[in-house]
Amino acid sequence: MTTTHEVWVFAFDGVRLLDVSAPLEVFSTAGSGYRVRVCTPHGWGVRTSCGLRIGADRAAGEVAVADTLIVPGAVDVERCVTVAPEVAALAARAGRVASVCTGAFALAAAGLLAGRRAATHWEHAGELARRYPAVEVCPDAIHVRDGEVWSSAGVTAGIDLCLALVEADRGPEAARAVARDLVVFLQRPGGQSQFSAASRTPPTGHPVVRPLLDAVAADPAADHSAAALARRAGMSARHLARLFREQVGATPAGYVERVRVEAARMLLEGGASVTGAAARSGLGSDESLRRAFARHFGVTPSAYLARFRTTSSPEAAPGPPATSYS
Repeated sequence: MTTTHEVWVFAFDGVRLLDVSAPLEVFSTAGSGYRVRVCTPHGWGVRTSCGLRIGADRAAGEVAVADTLIVPGAVDVERCVTVAPEVAALAARAGRVASVCTGAFALAAAGLLAGRRAATHWEHAGELARRYPAVEVCPDAIHVRDGEVWSSAGVTAGIDLCLALVEADRGPEAARAVARDLVVFLQRPGGQSQFSAASRTPPTGHPVVRPLLDAVAADPAADHSAAALARRAGMSARHLARLFREQVGATPAGYVERVRVEAARMLLEGGASVTGAAARSGLGSDESLRRAFARHFGVTPSAYLARFRTTSSPEAAPGPPATSYS
């Protein structure tokens, strides 16, 4: 870049500290071509969600131009919604706008996401979609670009987002250099599903379905074929499949696989090998586990294990492998 790229991070009371500090760190590490500053609604310091106070370089209304505007999130999404007027005014003077985590609620409330694809923290994706039906929410995305509006998943995904912004500005080598310096993935494998519970099941008290769900959860490795479940329920496999779709939103086979993948995930996090997790969860073979993980999490079991296994395990990986930067 031949001119200074002005990056403004908009902070407000209750903002998550890492949502603010991650963009500051990425762009300042990227070098002198960026000037990164913080603005707040009134120009004075704000208190973050963890209690730490951060200062401001300028009031939001005094920002003349922003090549990039970053809108971080808060634990309480209502705080994000209340600053929508300031965000809308800033966005009108910005070349591109990006949100981190629940900052997407501020963008949506400001009308910046209508008719666009967007990401937010997986825990709030459903609420964003319900509140703002004109937004196409991508619940598993780490970050999304739709035109000059960018959005990212929760908290640390702000790093991924800003690395992508640097890459768009300066190319992959510049972004890779920042990733190396910060010791993070340039582009992490998989989506948000690897960070959330894989087997979220709508609660049901149905007298036929509920006992079957409990039995599968109690012993995922047992015989839970469609035929076996139908025999236990005393009905045809077709009728049972219809009940599952109504009560659970999945087929019996789909539900069983979700429970088994969740069981395998917990086994891996607890220190089990891939082979052991496959056998004890009921998925059977390493290959079956690999395919199931790819479907549900978008990563291999080995890659998941390297990042999420408990550090008390003697085989736990010490950090991202060197190949994560290429």
